[in-house]
Amino acid sequence: MKEKKRLIFFAVLAALLLLIAAFGKYLCPFDPYEQNLLLAKQPPGPEHWMGTDRFGRDIFSRVLAGSTVSVYSALFLVLTVTVTGTLVGIICGWFGGAADAVFMRIADLFLAFPSLVFALAVAGVLGGGMQNAVFALAVVGWPKFARLARSLTLAQKDAPYMMAARLSGSSVPKLLLKHLLPNIGGQILVTAVLDIGTMMMELAGLSFLGLGVQPPAAEWGSMINEGRSLLQISPWMSLAPGAAIFVTVLIFNLLGDTLRDFLDPRQKKESRIRKRKAII
Repeated sequence: MKEKKRLIFFAVLAALLLLIAAFGKYLCPFDPYEQNLLLAKQPPGPEHWMGTDRFGRDIFSRVLAGSTVSVYSALFLVLTVTVTGTLVGIICGWFGGAADAVFMRIADLFLAFPSLVFALAVAGVLGGGMQNAVFALAVVGWPKFARLARSLTLAQKDAPYMMAARLSGSSVPKLLLKHLLPNIGGQILVTAVLDIGTMMMELAGLSFLGLGVQPPAAEWGSMINEGRSLLQISPWMSLAPGAAIFVTVLIFNLLGDTLRDFLDPRQKKESRIRKRKAII
């Protein structure tokens, strides 16, 4: 019951965050792109809650406007790699053969390199822009889900309930969609939710390096980069978008942890046992 309440609490926070991100540009108290050099580098105050940047733009308004790109780009990226990787993993685990060998070797090739480094190389070849950044991270992000879905498929493929479904005359699509996917979907969902924060930070990292959203567009990673050179005299320019990333990643990570405990009570029990042993 406690896990259910925690899950509802963090789900409400995540939904509120998504709602703010969806209508961020309508909630801005100032025009996030209007420049006024007379107001440049003002510290946080009653009128400008998070201060202004070097061009006199209201940082709070830019954080709200940038939330749409930062949050929903990460969600779209996670959705893409989850669906693609799960589809590949289920097909490889169920049918095996040459397709399994080829796709898993490709997955091993991508997993052999640090994902962000490989994404930097891909984004560098394609050029700047959020679309290219999302594509670069999608290229290196699907193998993790493919490996997970394949291992879960192999574990469930010969389970008694799957054998019974085969004997009842169920077709392969029905076996995969009605029987297999509901039994492995929980772990994949938890992994996807926990991956939102990682993808968001990697997208912000690419934007910070100039390979994501291009100025003057508002995006949290590019905003941190814009304030980097003035960190000592105007720290709020980087701290405000950095705090937005921190809060967003924290909410989705806590939601993923709570969802994992809710869907798999045994894992929570094992975690408690490990903590008690560590105390002893």
